[in-house]
Amino acid sequence: MGTLFYGASRFRVDFDDRALAHLQIAMTAKHRRGEGFLLSWTAATPGGGRSAVWVHPGTDLEFSFSGGRPPEINREWLEELMRLANTADGLHLTSEGDLRAAPPDG
Repeated sequence: MGTLFYGASRFRVDFDDRALAHLQIAMTAKHRRGEGFLLSWTAATPGGGRSAVWVHPGTDLEFSFSGGRPPEINREWLEELMRLANTADGLHLTSEGDLRAAPPDG
């Protein structure tokens, strides 16, 4: 289990290492282009619940992985995450096996 630390207060959100690696690529691509976006996730607690934060290029981000080896990147999944990051609903973690779950914008 990896951790995303967000902002100066180092708010933490835990993700599977494989998912976090894909989020890292998508999020840093948005940062490099100077684009802000909404990041949302479902809580991994009983009853679930959703949270969201606005991420802008000046936001401090740290990606901490529990495993020592980077996972293989699934290009289709990464492209889906990037597509979602460019929508009004923002970037939310989809299941790797559930590609194209959301309808395209527009």
